[in-house]
Amino acid sequence: MNLQSFQVDSFTDKVFCGNPAVVVVLEEQLPDETLKLIARENAAPETAFIQKEGEEFRLRWFTPDIEMDLCGHATLAAAHILFTELGFTGETIHFNTISGLLKVSRDGSYYLMDFPMREGVTASLPEEIFDSLNIKPREVYKARDYMLVYPSQREIELIEINRSIFDEINLSTGGVIVTAPGDECDCVSRFFTPQATILEDPVTGSAHCTIAPYWGRRLKKDTIHARQLSARGGEMFCTLAEERVIIRGTAVTYSRSQFYI
Repeated sequence: MNLQSFQVDSFTDKVFCGNPAVVVVLEEQLPDETLKLIARENAAPETAFIQKEGEEFRLRWFTPDIEMDLCGHATLAAAHILFTELGFTGETIHFNTISGLLKVSRDGSYYLMDFPMREGVTASLPEEIFDSLNIKPREVYKARDYMLVYPSQREIELIEINRSIFDEINLSTGGVIVTAPGDECDCVSRFFTPQATILEDPVTGSAHCTIAPYWGRRLKKDTIHARQLSARGGEMFCTLAEERVIIRGTAVTYSRSQFYI
């Protein structure tokens, strides 16, 4: 079987920045184990598998380790490929996913992703996470991910994870967000996943389903400008719309290829 594959850098307009995702176009369903092996072979933070279903598209996301329940940057990558490489001419792409229907449209050079809001509730931090952090948080919230709030961007930049302790906890598909007010934007963050092949995710769109409502309320803003402070870096604009978060970002194609299984 010959499959089309594309690599995209999401939440950036420059290659070698943002978060890389591989987009694989399926003509027929493949076994889950095969999808996992393809994602592992790609060795990107996420591989998105898209398959046309009538006027909509089935979308699934895999890290090199597991299937994810929601992924922002790989959804952005999939939409970018449909619009720019595969000839999609409609106004809005409808993705059927494990997290329900997701919509992506274009606004000039930006893509608008309509995602579910995932507000965090006040929580206690598991001992393994607390002990692994060189700087302890001021506030802790829990949705899918733990969200740890700090007072300054500098603390986010200086955070280090003791992985031997951190990896003692298994959060299934979740991870740990660290966030603070930004020096030149509304908020900054980083994202870490225990027991994952890739510890720090470069730019995590799905985490902003929790980050955006927190900072929106705190700053009394409907739209926030967010940056993720990984080595690759990336940014997005998040607008709160009832129970949804509209995530606005850019993407750029890095490569096109074919592979055989």
